Amino acid sequence: MNKVWLVTGASSGFGRAIAEAALADGDVVVGAARRPEALEDLVAAHPDQVEALRLDVADTAAAEAAVRDVVARHGRIDVLVNNAGRTHVGALEETGEEELRALFDVHVFGPAALTRAVLPHMRERRTGAIVQMSSMGGQMSFAGFSAYSATKFALEGMSEGLADEVRDFGIKVLIVEPGAFRTGLFEAGRAGLSADSGVYAKVSETRGFVTGGDGTQPGDPAKAAAVILEALAAEHTPLRLPLGDDGVGAVLGHLDRVRADVEAWEKRTRATAFDD
Repeated sequence: MNKVWLVTGASSGFGRAIAEAALADGDVVVGAARRPEALEDLVAAHPDQVEALRLDVADTAAAEAAVRDVVARHGRIDVLVNNAGRTHVGALEETGEEELRALFDVHVFGPAALTRAVLPHMRERRTGAIVQMSSMGGQMSFAGFSAYSATKFALEGMSEGLADEVRDFGIKVLIVEPGAFRTGLFEAGRAGLSADSGVYAKVSETRGFVTGGDGTQPGDPAKAAAVILEALAAEHTPLRLPLGDDGVGAVLGHLDRVRADVEAWEKRTRATAFDD
């Protein structure tokens, strides 16, 4: 049976690539975006397979109604892809509370609301998949990405616990951790930048990397989408899926550093129990 997908941020980047890959498999895609008119070409090319839905994921109150609407029209949602998001660069000291809360709204509270809304339907059918688009920045971080990574770390922790909760109901959870892919994430006007105090040289380097990197990222979103669909179809879907040579390398390198830190202090940190 062909699947029904609900993909947020479907108008561009990974959302668009995942939607196109699902369509190529003959599936139905409901593409959610703040500007659904950006999906008009996809709807025109696949009128029987694509619907555009106006949705701002930061408006968590709208999540339940959106899911209810899709289920009413299609009978089910087989795959939820929480993809909508944006990048953000700035030192933690430079990032105001309003900026930080806005990032959490998009990357954590929005996906949480949509996930809560689809779970009763998936549990009833004892099948389904939730794809959480994280980042290699959901496993590790560096200067300039403290706020962005905070949201992705939160998304990953939430998703890891969720996976354990829903596994017995036949529901899969896949956390995707891309490196640098040629999406619109770094486009001028889309990349969030906190005011630059000039204090943190490493943050300034990161700003330069982001603002000058648009269009030169090595990763191909279409190839990434193909791997995501392959992972979902696998008998044993991984919990985490780093993508891109840079993404895989960064995650593996980070895990090595974490292990080295733990092992360096292991003897003393294990010996912290009461002397009974």
